Amino acid sequence: MNPNALVAFLQKAPKEFTKEDIVKFIKAREIKMVNFMYPAGDGRLKTLNFVISDEEYLNTILSCGERVDGSSLFKFIEASSSDLYVVPRFRTAFVDPFAEIPTLTMLCSFFNKDGEPLESAPEQTLRKACTVFKKKTGCEFQAMGELEYYVIAEADALFPATDQRGYHESGPFAKFNEFRTQCMSYIAQAGGQIKYGHSEVGNFTLNGKIYEQNEIEFLPTDAEDAADQLTVAKWIIRNLGHQKGFDVTFAPKITTGKAGSGLHIHMKITKDGKSQMVADGGLSETARKAIAGMMILAPSITAFGNKVPTSYFRLVPHQEAPTNVCWGDRNRSVLVRVPLGWTAGADMSRTANPLEKSSGIDTTQKQTVEMRSPDGSADVYQLIAALCVACRTGFEIENALKVAEDKYVNVNIHDAKNADKLAKLDQLPDSCSASAECLAKQREYYEKEGVFSPAMIDGIIAQLKAFDDKTLRKEIENKPQEMLKVVENYFHCG
Repeated sequence: MNPNALVAFLQKAPKEFTKEDIVKFIKAREIKMVNFMYPAGDGRLKTLNFVISDEEYLNTILSCGERVDGSSLFKFIEASSSDLYVVPRFRTAFVDPFAEIPTLTMLCSFFNKDGEPLESAPEQTLRKACTVFKKKTGCEFQAMGELEYYVIAEADALFPATDQRGYHESGPFAKFNEFRTQCMSYIAQAGGQIKYGHSEVGNFTLNGKIYEQNEIEFLPTDAEDAADQLTVAKWIIRNLGHQKGFDVTFAPKITTGKAGSGLHIHMKITKDGKSQMVADGGLSETARKAIAGMMILAPSITAFGNKVPTSYFRLVPHQEAPTNVCWGDRNRSVLVRVPLGWTAGADMSRTANPLEKSSGIDTTQKQTVEMRSPDGSADVYQLIAALCVACRTGFEIENALKVAEDKYVNVNIHDAKNADKLAKLDQLPDSCSASAECLAKQREYYEKEGVFSPAMIDGIIAQLKAFDDKTLRKEIENKPQEMLKVVENYFHCG
């Protein structure tokens, strides 16, 4: 039932793909071209095209990769020594849904002149983070994303949607459900493990155009796969939007007074294939230690997850986006949320369908914890690597459970009657400049065990400081036209 054409043809999981499998598929399906794709410093996928002239050449590019100019991809690489290799990861292969000529696409890893993985490459950083997490905890780190975006097109006067009430709306009031489902189909064909899709809260009309917010949510998987899937999904959504004449943006904020778009990341810790998130019907010590680590590193996590000035226009009170360092159950105003996790043990399907027998499904495996601050400006590899480091940090400090207890809230922290509780909580940074300062103070956590290279941390700090936005949010908070000018600058971030 797998929609990925290679899985269906080879009858094996992507992680089992070999070079021989790739060649076999190319021959059988008469694939004419191969694309290498790889994320650069701006978080976007870059593409290198190959025409398959003969089997020997195909074998060469699959085995040896190709040389690229690293200085044009990453700011931290100098032009005087910029050559890098890109080598395909066979498990990421998919048939390009947009190519007129039959084309097979694969994501690549970067290697330096000595044939070693490039330490500062985003995907290598995530790989190191996961390796160290397993070494230190004995567990595996899984992740998945909630990818929110706006679709923009000419306004339709028929069946107008209610402003800011688009959550799970159906057609004809929601205009882009078919576009979303086609995106989901293409993403699944490219290997994406999708949980579901739906329209989101944000919808409005501005200057004769309709803006409709949508979301595609993924299933938890190995963190490296999760980052690959999100990166490919953004590429697919943008390409299909362009094909249909729609503009699409993952920007965190696109106008005043309307819902912004986040990139919430759910995490799950497993051991030998079993979730470690629940114990005795509640959140386990393992989960609470991981949360404690995120509480400690929350100020600097924004440096990876909120990379443009408009990110901080979203992180304001009363917008279902976090502003304070805290966590809670089912509470959308907190930074880390513990969503409903089917831990009650009730067989709801039998109640809804009296003829059904017990499903026997272990629902405790579904529990995750959700980081709600990141948005679409993030480099997803860096972001998930940073979250992996944060969760590991919770295992490495002695008072993790006390930290988790102190940061827990079970109230609406923005309610005036809870002002005392709010006053005791640390606030998230309010600008790129502030995030850079927080990362500078906490960089040792990320550089520990060689996960993040100093060059990468230096580059992120410099990039954030260059925005010079320390007081920007306050300066234009009541100036919508000036804010829109800023929004335009970062409309297609990430």
